[in-house]
Amino acid sequence: MSLAANLPSPPLSSSNHHNCKNSNGDGESSAEDPICQVKLPAPAFKWRLVIAYDGTNYAGWQFQQSPPTIQCFIEKALTRVTKLEREDLHIVGAGRTDAGVHAWGQEAHFLTPFKYECLEGVHTALNGVLPPDIRVREVSPAIPEFHARFSVTSKVYRYKIYNDPVMDPFQRYYAYHSAYKLKASAMREAAQHFMGSHDFSAFANASRNDRAPNPVKNIFRFDVVEQGALIQIEVEGSGFLYRQVRNMVALLLQIGREAIPPSIVPVILESRDRKELAKHALSVPPHGLCLVSVNYREDHLRLPSDCPPPSFGRTHTVSKCKLPFY
Repeated sequence: MSLAANLPSPPLSSSNHHNCKNSNGDGESSAEDPICQVKLPAPAFKWRLVIAYDGTNYAGWQFQQSPPTIQCFIEKALTRVTKLEREDLHIVGAGRTDAGVHAWGQEAHFLTPFKYECLEGVHTALNGVLPPDIRVREVSPAIPEFHARFSVTSKVYRYKIYNDPVMDPFQRYYAYHSAYKLKASAMREAAQHFMGSHDFSAFANASRNDRAPNPVKNIFRFDVVEQGALIQIEVEGSGFLYRQVRNMVALLLQIGREAIPPSIVPVILESRDRKELAKHALSVPPHGLCLVSVNYREDHLRLPSDCPPPSFGRTHTVSKCKLPFY
């Protein structure tokens, strides 16, 4: 791993402004502000991480020492690899997944006062000290304008339901078991009522902080796909309120059981009242939910000049057999 310290830094202003039109994501509690001021130290180099994790044994993403969180382990790994203090890294995640929620495409960024000449060594070192249920999938340089949270244009979440009388034991940590036979066509019809821009107050649990996020979200895609006994619900939106995705899935489950009709969705949306949803459905558990990907502004994903290429992991090869022949 080669470092080039004290090199000229890309221009980072002491304060950057971003329009915070995106939301937090399911299982998150931080609020949106019309304009968010982000103070960044200068000089500094910015680096982007794509992270996958099995959330079974963690209390979500957000940093806290006990119980352990994903951010806690990421920051400990970064401090060990970079030799910097936690406060110097300024790590920021795309959103706060809740306890027990998984991720394939969580994103984060961090800062260093030096520039790496090659990212493969850093990438290998991070995964070498992280627990096996947390993996860094990509490390790449980022331009100053990129922000893991404020540059977001949409997020994609997937919820898995195993619909069979007997649960597949290999799916037990990653899919919700429904022994009731579900009518997927009714769930698809209901899902279309979520499409577009709506006030989702009726589908949000109380936020865990004292600032009220914007309840109006835009849903771009809402798919219900059957794959044998597995039903996958995938939703893409501009942002999500706290537990919004799980609450929408809970209502779709009741509709799939044919306990209530698909036409109930606009009625609950228009009520803007969480108590109205509670009359028909309870929230589903977190282990079926996964943050699939975070999408960003294309112009903020440009790679900076004079920086190393992204690392997607080091490929190992064997040039010749090292075992003796007998």
